[in-house]
Amino acid sequence: MTRIDTKFADLKARNKKAFVAYVMAGDPDLATSLELVKGLPEAGVDIIELGLPFTDPMADGPTIQRAGQRALEGGMTLAKTLEMVRDFRQSDDSTPIVLMGYYNPIYSRGVDRFLAEAKKAGIDGLIIVDLPPEEDAELCLPAQEAGLNFIRLATPTTDDKRLPRVLQNTSGFVYYVSITGITGAAEAQATDVGPEVARIKSQTDLPVIVGFGITTPERARTIAQVADGAVVGSAIVAQIGAGKPVSDVLNFVRDLANGAHTA
Repeated sequence: MTRIDTKFADLKARNKKAFVAYVMAGDPDLATSLELVKGLPEAGVDIIELGLPFTDPMADGPTIQRAGQRALEGGMTLAKTLEMVRDFRQSDDSTPIVLMGYYNPIYSRGVDRFLAEAKKAGIDGLIIVDLPPEEDAELCLPAQEAGLNFIRLATPTTDDKRLPRVLQNTSGFVYYVSITGITGAAEAQATDVGPEVARIKSQTDLPVIVGFGITTPERARTIAQVADGAVVGSAIVAQIGAGKPVSDVLNFVRDLANGAHTA
């Protein structure tokens, strides 16, 4: 079992929903980013999604695009992202970390080398948004063999014919994208999300976590009520982009986590 599997088993035993927080590695700089990530578990975050900065983030809205640009301008790289995870693991060996990003930086580093380094650093899972199931041999299957979960996205346009293919080699959890379009584009609605989560859960035993369009504790609570948990990214990244102190960002995260945990 990975840390992700262990976390969901623990949450299920306590009848709790998961709260997942996304931040961009190296935003606004490496030191601040590491301080923030180290504070996330105490703020109530069950799973950390760590964004890998990339120059052409096609699924990201302006807020996360700007975060990636800040990180890249500050010199953030894949190697430094892995170093950041290693630093985190010195004081926290239990909180799952999922690396979320695009295939190009991994391909450039070499899949075998990357997977060995990621596993050693303490990464538990991958969300690579531009690798469809048809490309599972590229990274998904090697990642699973290396002991990493490969988490797939399902969307409102993933119909019943496509869904089994999406779920085929997915592990850890399913990330349901609550809205069509880019991150930060609209608000998630539980009335729309609930039936879709039920449809996915009818075809898999994996937890289904909902992201995109969750910006408030109340929204996190209502979404978590119809899913196994909620992901917040753009709203947190916007706080960082506004120059808020780490303590303020963590307080914001804590309120969101409390929302999801009271579902």
